[in-house]
Amino acid sequence: MSNEQPTPGATRTAAAQDARTVTPGERARALEFLQGLSKEMAAGKVNLPCFPEVVIRVRRALDNPETQISQTVRIVGTEPLLAARVLQTANSVIFNQSGKPVIDLRTAITRLGTRLVQSSAMAFAVQQMRVAPLLKSVGGELKELWEESISAAALCQLIARRTTVNADEAFLTGLLHGIGRLYIMVRAASDPGKARYERSLLELVDGWHPAIGQAVLENWGFPDAMAAAVAQQQDYGYTSKTTDQTDILIAGLVLAAAARPGGARIIESGQIKPFARLGLRAEECRAMLAVTSHHIGALRGALGC
Repeated sequence: MSNEQPTPGATRTAAAQDARTVTPGERARALEFLQGLSKEMAAGKVNLPCFPEVVIRVRRALDNPETQISQTVRIVGTEPLLAARVLQTANSVIFNQSGKPVIDLRTAITRLGTRLVQSSAMAFAVQQMRVAPLLKSVGGELKELWEESISAAALCQLIARRTTVNADEAFLTGLLHGIGRLYIMVRAASDPGKARYERSLLELVDGWHPAIGQAVLENWGFPDAMAAAVAQQQDYGYTSKTTDQTDILIAGLVLAAAARPGGARIIESGQIKPFARLGLRAEECRAMLAVTSHHIGALRGALGC
């Protein structure tokens, strides 16, 4: 395979750049804004405007081994739109291949399992944020990020099935890989002074979002392996003794970038160590890209994209 694959997200960021040159002052303010977010994270503070709190309660309940299924059902049931989303996901073709209708939350949650319920809850959260008046200015960007996240999740799941790594956890990791980008985007949109550094943020966000994403996931109590994968998603020289979530996420993001409309179908693998560790050769990559379109379309239907 060739050596022409760009860093995931680079093409989108470059296309989003404003024609006007960013001034040093704007860049300095943008950097100050990002440093401020980083300091908040270091202090254990996560402030994500318009993010439904019920999603965090669901995640904590699902990850607590002492939580009874009835308790999780009650938490999900407190938010009718979330309950509807979980039922829709459980009844989708891709997650309910038997075709037997699921009509109650208990069955839906049991059938989907912990990670897929969390994925469904995140889908609900992003949908709510997209329609929030405070975030109207970034509604389109949130939709684009969510679509890309679903593509990444689908490919991570396909890759994980070739390994001993839990495929549902790989799916959720791919879905959450851009949580740092989402965090920056939402905080900037809800900041009265965002117009001063909006253009500068486009230049800086690719370098900052993995670490911020890691901090968000750690604060929310996600597994260390998922948070670490999000932090290292751009490290093409990443090495590990055994195949892990980071390997899968890096490879999944490179493939997802290639699968995007207009994306380069030639994939760099020689300098990306996880590809070799996963045994992903040119033919495997082409096969995955060939089936990706239908698979991603089904996932978008299941998660309400």
